[in-house]
Amino acid sequence: MRPLARLAPSLALATALVCAVVTPAQAGGAPPKAPEAVGYGGAVASVDADATAAGIEVLRRGGNAVDAAVATAAALGVTEPYSAGIGGGGYFVHYDARTGRVSTLDGRETASRTADETLFLENGKPLPFADAVTSGLSVGVPGTAATWDKALQLWGSRSLAEVLKPAERIADHGFTVDQTFRDQTALNQARFKDFPATRELFLPGGQLPVVGSTLRNRDLAATYRELGRKGVQTLYGGALGADVARTVQQPPVDPASGRVARPGKVDTADLAAYQVRHQQPTHVDYRGYDVYGIAPSSSGGTTVGEALGILGHSDLGALDSTQYYHRFLEASRIAFADRNRWVGDPRFSTVPTRQLLSPEYAASRACLISPEHALTSPLAPGDPYHPAPCASSGPAVTETYEGPSTTHLTVADRWGNVVAYTLTIEQTGGSGITVPGRGFLLNNELTDFSFTPNTPGVPDPNLPGPGKRPRSSISPTIVLHDGKPFIAAGSPGGATIITTVLQVLLGRIDRGLTLEQAIAAPRASQRNAATTAAEPGFLALPERARLEALGQAFAANPEIGAATGVERLPDGRWVAAAEPVRRGGGSAAVVHPSR
Repeated sequence: MRPLARLAPSLALATALVCAVVTPAQAGGAPPKAPEAVGYGGAVASVDADATAAGIEVLRRGGNAVDAAVATAAALGVTEPYSAGIGGGGYFVHYDARTGRVSTLDGRETASRTADETLFLENGKPLPFADAVTSGLSVGVPGTAATWDKALQLWGSRSLAEVLKPAERIADHGFTVDQTFRDQTALNQARFKDFPATRELFLPGGQLPVVGSTLRNRDLAATYRELGRKGVQTLYGGALGADVARTVQQPPVDPASGRVARPGKVDTADLAAYQVRHQQPTHVDYRGYDVYGIAPSSSGGTTVGEALGILGHSDLGALDSTQYYHRFLEASRIAFADRNRWVGDPRFSTVPTRQLLSPEYAASRACLISPEHALTSPLAPGDPYHPAPCASSGPAVTETYEGPSTTHLTVADRWGNVVAYTLTIEQTGGSGITVPGRGFLLNNELTDFSFTPNTPGVPDPNLPGPGKRPRSSISPTIVLHDGKPFIAAGSPGGATIITTVLQVLLGRIDRGLTLEQAIAAPRASQRNAATTAAEPGFLALPERARLEALGQAFAANPEIGAATGVERLPDGRWVAAAEPVRRGGGSAAVVHPSR
């Protein structure tokens, strides 16, 4: 393993080592949260203590990393319903300790087979974004339940019914409302109240849930039991699917609210046609580490990988912190210029995945970076098919909006299997539409499409189409060294997911940070824009003035991402790491803190 560089003083963080053992909460009380845990037998890290406890429970009972990942994800559908659930989709990355292979599942939501490029147009003009979000039009065919089923079939050791049991229990008994959950509900209160099923579930008595109160979701518990008994076919060809299609096509809005919720296109035939894509990961070699990510339809693997390829031309460990940050921002800027132009659903347009990740292309883009000044955005893309030093190919293409919600979990087991899984319903609260009697919100994932061509005269690979998957930025990542797990990580945050994952990898590999320190470090996100979004902690760094002198410009963002990760130590122990503060703090745990 390449020796880690000395920790940069401006990034040094005092980190308390906490060996967490968690148990599922009883009604009226939440298990404790810890941002780091170290030990044996497997590890789980998520944003929520109940969900982490569900995964640990499955590991303790002999389940493997895939079993525990599905259990954790199902529990997040209860306790993080505004970010995840069976009304949404996601991307699943798996390392198989027996074969040494990394594989992925694309469980992204899809547009209806009747959708086309005019999906979000009315009278020839794009719908207002908020109107599109809170409507049936924004709802794609959900892929989460199918992803769980496929992952268990391929790599699991337990049945879907068994791994759903902890989440069923949490939904039945309830979980404790914290400030983050109340705040997220408050942000959605105006639209939640207009849908009776959503109002009844998340606005008890018409009011915001009280911090410390217990919120139960017995409809979701019953839905999970039905999935366990009947299998996911009940969603993709049975009664549950019929309820979903009816809700999409006839959004159950309160007539007295005055809200117009446009009907969507997804029907039972679309549900029956849905398929999870089992596909090869993206792969780049970065300083002797093998970095694996998710290939398109997500842009995560290609964009993280391209940025790493560019940064491989700098010795980040030897640079001072100002130059480290400068090159991180510049590589992100360049990679996003290419992502916005070239990446979409590969079934509908040619995506140059191999070319974007090639060393030749990385070299052709790395030469754009000057240590003396920042590039100007929007930067034009390059031509990955014909790499030429510092060359561009056509006009700049800006990014389209992506909601900052989503959730990520990371799991490892005693055999050495690892899962990095990011799942989502897009916006915080998704479409705002709960399936009556079923206990879960529907996604608004189709608003990740471009409503109209992003740049006139330039092909846009992310326009709506029949059965098409909108481009995502989700970036679950597994890093191997000498064929064995080193770290795995991921984050929510819309398009900032890419820069968050990149920054965590660089912090751990190049800057001498522990995994928890790399997750906790202040963040910035440059996405080929005139300004870089930056957290208050980043803006307070002494390097800020020096970066601005190089031409970097910043705009304040209160919070970027909510990452989790796991690391395998040389002595065989696992480190689980989560946020200490962001999104209320995450929850990391291991099966056995000591032998």
